[in-house]
Amino acid sequence: MIKGKFLAFGLATVMALASSAAFADGDAKKGEKVFKKCKACHSVDKGKHKIGPSLAGIMGRKAGTTSFKKYKALKGADFKWDDDNISDWIENQKDFLKEKGLPTKTAMKVKIKKEKDRENLIAYLKSH
Repeated sequence: MIKGKFLAFGLATVMALASSAAFADGDAKKGEKVFKKCKACHSVDKGKHKIGPSLAGIMGRKAGTTSFKKYKALKGADFKWDDDNISDWIENQKDFLKEKGLPTKTAMKVKIKKEKDRENLIAYLKSH
């Protein structure tokens, strides 16, 4: 029984590291090109909000917390933005919200389906 618990823990650890490692392969320069799909509504400059909040410093930030006063989406969300959450969000916002048990209403319409594009965008966001 103890062996089984250690095996399960070991497998979970390896999977988590492998998942995070996939995003470490992103190319920030290529991600800047992907960000062009986002920049009509978002900036990566601290405090410079557009239609949506600035994405500067988003990595590790609690969802729904921003200095952008008009932003109401994700208020009260109980997760932080990490590689996996950002990837899932930009792939399909409504599915992500449903999975988190949150209302599925969002103004964000851009979806980035290609995994490599998401990896590159995440690398770009990490650089800001």
